[in-house]
Amino acid sequence: MKAPASAPAHGSAAEPREPRWLTDEEQRVWRSFMEGVTLLDDHLDRQLQRDAGMPHVYYGLLVKLAEAPRRRLRMTELAMLAKITRSRLSHAIARLEKNGWVHREDCPDDKRGQFAVLTDEGLEVLRQTAPGHVEAVRQAVFDRLSPEQQKSLGEIMRIVAEGLQPAEAGADLPWLR
Repeated sequence: MKAPASAPAHGSAAEPREPRWLTDEEQRVWRSFMEGVTLLDDHLDRQLQRDAGMPHVYYGLLVKLAEAPRRRLRMTELAMLAKITRSRLSHAIARLEKNGWVHREDCPDDKRGQFAVLTDEGLEVLRQTAPGHVEAVRQAVFDRLSPEQQKSLGEIMRIVAEGLQPAEAGADLPWLR
C-alpha cells in the first residue's frame, strides 16, 4: 500500500509514527515477488498432485526424510527443516502414513518424542516423482534465469530467510508453534 498523498512522513511525539510506506519501485518489486511465489507454488502443487497425488509440502517432507540418516527425523526437527507448524506437520504425516509412505516411531529416550520414518514405498514414490518435479522447477525457475541471476536469487533468499529466523529464545517461528 502506498502512503496517502496527504500523509506526513513522521508523526509528532504525541502521535503514532507513520509507517515507512513502500516507494513505487519497492511496491513493484514486492508485488512481482508475491505474484511469482504464488504462481510458482501453484505450478509445483499442480504438477505434484497430477503426478503423485500429493501437495508440494508433502513432497518436501519426503525429500527431507530421504536425505536424513536412516530416513528418519524427530518430528520437531522435521517441522523446523520444513518451516511449518507442528500441527501442520502432524496432519501431513498422518496423510503420508495413510498412503503407506511414512510411519511414526516412538523415541526410545523421550516418551513424548516421535520419529517420522520414510518407508520403502515412500522412497519409491519419491524416486518416481522426482524427475518430473525437478523438470517443473527447472522450467519454471532456472531455465528463465542467467547463472548470475540464479546466484543473486539464492543470496537474496538466504538473507531474507536468515532475517526471519532470529536466534533468540522466544522467537515466533512456525516449528515452535
